[in-house]
Amino acid sequence: MKKLQILGTGCAKCNALTEVAKKAAEELGQPFEIEKVTDMMRFATEFGVMVTPALVVDGKVKSTGKVPSLEEAKQLIGA
Repeated sequence: MKKLQILGTGCAKCNALTEVAKKAAEELGQPFEIEKVTDMMRFATEFGVMVTPALVVDGKVKSTGKVPSLEEAKQLIGA
């Protein structure tokens, strides 16, 4: 099962990233769990992320500072 984490403060881009990540995982047929991480100290210390929104897949930061397209998200999650 893939673990998807969305790092962000709950802004519109963060919510958009959540939806894109869910749709990408569903289209790939990947079982997944999704966690929204809103603690800015955790972004910085645990993931080294300073720009949100960010997508983390199985503990690895895959995208920061943007909402990837559905196709990009599928590549990031499937890889």
